[in-house]
Amino acid sequence: MPCRSPADDRGSVTAEFAVTLPAVVLVLAACLTGMQVVGQQLRLADAAAHAARSLARGESADVAAARAAREVPGATITQRTEGDLLCVDLRAPTALGLTITAASCALSGGR
Repeated sequence: MPCRSPADDRGSVTAEFAVTLPAVVLVLAACLTGMQVVGQQLRLADAAAHAARSLARGESADVAAARAAREVPGATITQRTEGDLLCVDLRAPTALGLTITAASCALSGGR
């Protein structure tokens, strides 16, 4: 039975590394992009809550929209009333081209 020499395995580690590196980079990029989208969703939810509270206090829709756009660039605001609640829906584009939404309601203060 012939013995394998160490010279036969030369370059195998380099080849395996070259095959696995793109897969590792792709998984890492997907994880980082997912974390970015989740972070933006949290900022959008906070901005929706702030906008709903400011509109319920009687501030203008322009002021609430400006605050929301400052917190989440590109965010668009729509408001609606549900009984005694004033609700705000925010939409914003993500880096992936997706659109995320968040909604929040606040007691309208008897208006």
